[in-house]
Amino acid sequence: MTTAPTAQLAGVNWTTSTYSAPNNECVEVARVPDGSLVGVRDSKDRTRAALTVSGPSWTAVVDALRTGAL
Repeated sequence: MTTAPTAQLAGVNWTTSTYSAPNNECVEVARVPDGSLVGVRDSKDRTRAALTVSGPSWTAVVDALRTGAL
C-alpha cells in the first residue's frame, strides 16, 4: 500500500458504493485502465492523496469480504 501521486490516478472514474451514506461519509474507489492499480480515497476530502493497492490485492480483499473471510 502506498499513497499515489495524482498523476497515477489522473482521469480515472471514481465510484462509491450503493451502500454509502447520503452524507458522503464513505470512500471512493478507482481502478486504472490496465487494472494494475486501485486507488481509494476519502469522499469528504478528495484533494488528499489516495491510498493505492495493486489490482490483484484489491480483488483479494473484495473476494474475502464477499465470502465472509474478513
